[in-house]
Amino acid sequence: MTRWEYVTVPLLIHATKAILDQWGADGWELVQVVPGPGDGLVAYLKRPKES
Repeated sequence: MTRWEYVTVPLLIHATKAILDQWGADGWELVQVVPGPGDGLVAYLKRPKES
């Protein structure tokens, strides 16, 4: 059974792609983006936990 770890990341509108590309390069998969505080967004990411 796969075990997952999760992280929430605030996204800056003008740098969304760069932020997601960096997390993706570290093995994180985007699950969802939701409205955050103010005009911001929050990304929820997951990746398999290392054994």
